[in-house]
Amino acid sequence: MNLKDRIESFSKLGEILRDSLAGKETKYSSELIQLIEIQHLKNPWFTPDNVRMAVMAIAEQLTKENLTEWTSHYTELNNERNPVKVGLIMAGNIPMVGFHDFLSVLISGNDPIVKASSKDLELMHFTGDILIDINPAFGDKIEFTEGSLSGFDVIIATGSDNTSRYFEYYFGKYPNIIRKNRNSIAMLNGTETDDELEALGMDVFSYFGLGCRNVSKIFVPAGYDFSRMLKVWDKYSDLIRHSKYASNYDFSKAVYLVNREKFIDAGFVLLKENKGLSSPVAVLYYEHYNSLDEAERITEKLNEKIQCFCGKNHIPFGKAQFPSLWDYADGIDTLEFLLKKNNARIL
Repeated sequence: MNLKDRIESFSKLGEILRDSLAGKETKYSSELIQLIEIQHLKNPWFTPDNVRMAVMAIAEQLTKENLTEWTSHYTELNNERNPVKVGLIMAGNIPMVGFHDFLSVLISGNDPIVKASSKDLELMHFTGDILIDINPAFGDKIEFTEGSLSGFDVIIATGSDNTSRYFEYYFGKYPNIIRKNRNSIAMLNGTETDDELEALGMDVFSYFGLGCRNVSKIFVPAGYDFSRMLKVWDKYSDLIRHSKYASNYDFSKAVYLVNREKFIDAGFVLLKENKGLSSPVAVLYYEHYNSLDEAERITEKLNEKIQCFCGKNHIPFGKAQFPSLWDYADGIDTLEFLLKKNNARIL
């Protein structure tokens, strides 16, 4: 199977997903829609709307044009090479969050051994089954495991700062990409339109704020008035109807009240001035700046902890959760990593 075959297979997968989500009758549409509708029964955070959004974000990138543009920057992908087995340990914070690693391994001609999160098994398995149906040659390449991971040459593991220590201990002797906690930020200058503020709300509230690409902190000018922002964000107020989100909101509010800490209560989200990056669910941190130069100096020091930087001259508001194929997690080029390991014959 050459690169052209792999691109055509994934572009066909994208077409199937897009058609199914659009309500067109396909071989897989009824099962996909059913899976989307029931994920919240196993993981309450995976509401149908959130799962549908995640699948669509993937489907929109899986076009022949995008896949060709992405892979064209790696001429070595056209060369035949012996595949390596790549262990993939996937996170489960948002639906199908490990898909890009899965895609990267297969598009590079290698073989994934997938350990998906117990919170996000079905859709990853289903996607693998569609690929094998499209191109049976993938059947000899894709392996899913729910037990211990073994038989791999390279490891790509995504988790928290705590789990990364576990990953380093067990997998540090292998060529690896081990990802830790990252958060996303947004920079406001006070001139944002209502449409831009609404789009920023998408960056903050999609997936209940659980993704590393969700904005968990905003930087605002000194004296910034939050009232217009919160009025625009009222469209997201139904989040408080979700029991787990509401529990997090109530808990943080109670803590702030008991500790007599200042915060802004919008009824569905709490805004808290804090120099940290990782805000709790239902809380958005903010920090004031006196000049854009000062703000840039602050954010430059945070580069290694930031996944996305939203704002003017950065990622546009509303686009944080819609990365292109070449927008790599943590800024680590997965394809380059895999190609270097092959070429150096480390494996």
